[in-house]
Amino acid sequence: MSQMAIAALKTQHRNLVQTMFDEGMLDNQFNQLQDLQDSSNPNFVDEVITLFCNDAERIITELTRHLSYQNVDFSKLDSYVHQLKGSSSSIGAHRLKLACVNLRQASDGWNKEECVEAFYSIRREYCHLRTKFQVMMQIQRRIVSLENNQQ
Repeated sequence: MSQMAIAALKTQHRNLVQTMFDEGMLDNQFNQLQDLQDSSNPNFVDEVITLFCNDAERIITELTRHLSYQNVDFSKLDSYVHQLKGSSSSIGAHRLKLACVNLRQASDGWNKEECVEAFYSIRREYCHLRTKFQVMMQIQRRIVSLENNQQ
């Protein structure tokens, strides 16, 4: 029974990841991340995603704070967006990375309204990505748990 359950969960996991690729949420960098996970480190992707989400939420909080000011410090804004773009790139979060590029361009133009609009796009992309990542991690944890119970 549990072999079939594991196979079904692995198929569900593969399909979810493929959907995320098809929607442009992920790029090939995510495959490279997955390739680093093996039996000696079965939670690697889970750990990287968790760190990414914690970091992204901290940065989004800072961006929210800076965009709430009457006079936006565009260099600080740009610094935070640069961090988020970097971590998005390293995890393969393609659409989030593109949203960061848009905010950087608005920031370069010192246009607060465009920055706010671009920021909403970042928040939307991040929330969508985080939801999919949470489902992915639940499936992965279930697979690891079932595999450990078989040994």
